[in-house]
Amino acid sequence: MSADIRSFFGRPIIVGGGIAGLMTALQLAPEPVLLLSRTLLGADNSSTWAQGGLAASFGEDDDPELHLADTLAAGDGLCDTDVASRILQAAPKAIEGLAGFGVPFDRTSKGSLCLGLEAAHSRRRIVHAHGDGTGREIMRALIAAVRSTPSIVVVEGMEARRLAVRENAIRGVWASGSIGPVFFGSRRVVLATGGIGGLFLDTTNPWGSCGQGLALAARAGAVLADLEFIQFHPTALDGPERPMVLVSEAVRGEGAALIDETGQAFLQSVPGAELAPRDVLARAVWNHLANGHRVFLDARQRPGPEFARHFPTIASACRGAGINPARDLIPIRPAQHYHMGGVAVDGSGRTSVKGLWACGEVASTGLHGANRLASNSLTEAVVCARWVAESVAGTPARRTKPAFADVYPSPAPTPVRVFLSRALGIVRDGEGLKAAARALLPLAESKDAASDAAAVGLMIAVAALLRQESRGAHYRTDFPHHATVARRSEITLEAALAAARELGNSPSLEGAK
Repeated sequence: MSADIRSFFGRPIIVGGGIAGLMTALQLAPEPVLLLSRTLLGADNSSTWAQGGLAASFGEDDDPELHLADTLAAGDGLCDTDVASRILQAAPKAIEGLAGFGVPFDRTSKGSLCLGLEAAHSRRRIVHAHGDGTGREIMRALIAAVRSTPSIVVVEGMEARRLAVRENAIRGVWASGSIGPVFFGSRRVVLATGGIGGLFLDTTNPWGSCGQGLALAARAGAVLADLEFIQFHPTALDGPERPMVLVSEAVRGEGAALIDETGQAFLQSVPGAELAPRDVLARAVWNHLANGHRVFLDARQRPGPEFARHFPTIASACRGAGINPARDLIPIRPAQHYHMGGVAVDGSGRTSVKGLWACGEVASTGLHGANRLASNSLTEAVVCARWVAESVAGTPARRTKPAFADVYPSPAPTPVRVFLSRALGIVRDGEGLKAAARALLPLAESKDAASDAAAVGLMIAVAALLRQESRGAHYRTDFPHHATVARRSEITLEAALAAARELGNSPSLEGAK
């Protein structure tokens, strides 16, 4: 980085180089923006890995109200209806905007968008690019657009370590890269750091997606919401490779079936069967595995010979494992895939800390509720990026003073993975959650490299412990039914630490608020 760092002071800072971050930067143009990316743009990034598409009501038999109804049904009572309606109304125009940036969406011979079907959607409304390469193609187009936009300065290999806060207002970002610790002064910061998959042993996310945005926000005092809701995708390729290869549910949308080692279907009692909501299907697959079976995706008949054409990325991964999906069964098991919870934001992406916004998976907008509807996440990121940019642009720019760049350790989530994988998987119980909270507390309170990951894991464990019901992706064997009233949850790091300390002196958190 050759320019004087002080020349960037006062610019909006975007932390994260995925779809949400890139779109926010582009929407802010021509205002000068600084974008910090932990890696080279497009590398080790969940957006690039995204196989699913974007959901929007383009079909003649579809409309935003039908899309909303499916979203609310999947969200199991916890969606913010007003927010969801607003996002889904804006979805078609947002996707057209992506096409304007050069995203090569799949089209019919007549030029209209090809529309796919995925689980829990009542209509074909999923837009893809190059089959299952949607994320890669969107990233390719957006990276090219960002690099050709003079107002956007990208600093690659620069990881945000802490947010500078004074009187609940942002003052800048402490970061670290090859040049050492750096302080970037700004009163406007956008978190677009992605999810938490790197905190689990079995995940379809890159290892670098370890909840750092949640840690940044939490240590700055922000309120986080619905952290206990973690989506496990029902069909990841079952093999030794980690992170695991996702086998998109678009494959099931095209007719592939789930069977066990006996060749028998086992979803007869599951409403929707292969196209049931992800939380329902993941539990069904998990239970069948727990009963000693193996589970396979059978795509030999449908899509059959067309598999490689429709799903080139998955076909390539299968070939690497010695599997030909047109001829062989695909072994699968569930894996952590997406986080419905995140930093609590309003309709413009503003958090509870002045000058701090969040966009994409790191944010909790209220769209997804207790369980995300397939392909709504990329749609959310693209739509909300515009609203975040409008809010940031409408906030007066004020210069900040330089500060000493403190040294913070690079996040090291490895010690945390075993605790989250054991206690915060598809099926949970109170004793496991308490054990996880007790184990994570000393790590979260330390200055160890694992402290940020442990703090995130601790907040999730406490939120899951306090939700004494089963809803959506949060299933507790000791509370297997819905509570009478559906309520979203909120938590801060301070509250989670206090609750975990209380566990050391008390057998339970029963009745805690």
